[in-house]
Amino acid sequence: MMSQLNRRRFLKAASAGFGGLILAACGGTAAPSGSGGAPSDSAPSGGEAQQPTSAPAATSGEPLRVIFWSSWGGNNGEGVQKLVDDFNASQSEIFVENQFQGSYEETAQKLAASMAARQIPDIVSLSEVTWNRFYINQSLQTLDDYFAKAGFDPSDYVDPLINEGTRQGKIWWVPFARSTPIFYYNRDLFQQAGLPDRGPETWEELREWGAELMKVGGENMKVFAFTTGKNYNAWHFQGNVWQWGGAYSDKELNALIDEAEAVEAGEWVRRFVHEDKMAYMTEDQSTDFINGLCATTSQSTGSLGGITSAAQFSVGTAFLPQHKQFGCPTGGAGLAVMAAAPEEKKQAAVEFIKFLARPENVVFWSKHSGYMPATKSAREAPEMQEYFAQNPNYKVAVEQLPKTQPQDTARLLIPNGDQTIGTGLERILVNNEPADKVFADVATQLERDAEEIKNQLQGVGLS
Repeated sequence: MMSQLNRRRFLKAASAGFGGLILAACGGTAAPSGSGGAPSDSAPSGGEAQQPTSAPAATSGEPLRVIFWSSWGGNNGEGVQKLVDDFNASQSEIFVENQFQGSYEETAQKLAASMAARQIPDIVSLSEVTWNRFYINQSLQTLDDYFAKAGFDPSDYVDPLINEGTRQGKIWWVPFARSTPIFYYNRDLFQQAGLPDRGPETWEELREWGAELMKVGGENMKVFAFTTGKNYNAWHFQGNVWQWGGAYSDKELNALIDEAEAVEAGEWVRRFVHEDKMAYMTEDQSTDFINGLCATTSQSTGSLGGITSAAQFSVGTAFLPQHKQFGCPTGGAGLAVMAAAPEEKKQAAVEFIKFLARPENVVFWSKHSGYMPATKSAREAPEMQEYFAQNPNYKVAVEQLPKTQPQDTARLLIPNGDQTIGTGLERILVNNEPADKVFADVATQLERDAEEIKNQLQGVGLS
């Protein structure tokens, strides 16, 4: 059982909005759909968040009602609701009620508050950052026994994705809307500039292409758009740090962002923005890319569907550029069952998870959203392979996945770590501050905040 001290600290944070313990999910943001405004990964717009409710106990003859808190609005929210409706129509014993809670952060904050009020959902979507918080505080249910009872084999999940949700040999969090950042480029502009129809192999190659791109794009267009801390720039920059041979932190939560390699990565983007004048920071890089304000950007695979449908030009995607080596994090969200949910609702929630993992449902969700297919059977399904052949942009993340890795602990575990790194990056991108000074400040703050979580990690396995 969790100690009284840890639980009291956790619920106290919840009553304050959970800002200190769980702020910042992984890279995903509001990505425009065909109408230009629907969210993709985590959805801060595209639908009004519902007021959290708990399900009444089922009475004789009525289906067991399971409350599902989700984080997708707009186009992706419609896809989630279709899956929920299909599950409810497929049987009569369980009724899943989908309640949209807003972005990943908003969902996590509401979940923490609901724990304090003892009015929790049964199953919830949590990002690759926020689920760790609830795991550490022992609020999630291990799923292995429930999978066995349901006759569900979780080994069908793609190994790197299910492994991220496995701790101490047990499964706590299953992949659903998993993503990586990928490189997006305007194929029409590339053709006009006489450039090859591919992404740059390195960041230096992108810089070399910059003059030609800006020549054909006009004075109001830049080569590349970075984004803000609020929009998960620390998720995107995680890849840059690894590409330069650095890291945000080690597994023991010691900050490494102020070391030479990470500083070099920060200096490169500073020069790219302020000296080369080829890049800039924007609130929403997806919108700017669609509107022709930048020739290229980095964005989640979960934004691919919205960007492709909204852009008035041919969209290309590619692996992230390299520097000394390749580097790319995973991101997105998965599903977890609450440990305090009634026993019968835990098993019912697992039945819903089992339904979502059917190949036809994974294929539908992947095609609808742009998220990677989370199971091997779906990835190899003829329908998925045919779709990849017809839409090669959607296969980029799948092919890039074996080269990815889980994010550094500074972003996954240190309270407010994402925003600490993200606001530091804003100082570089907007204020032109030297990376060594900025990252020294960031490292100091990360070290200070890490002390809060280190005590909670005792007795909780992270591998």
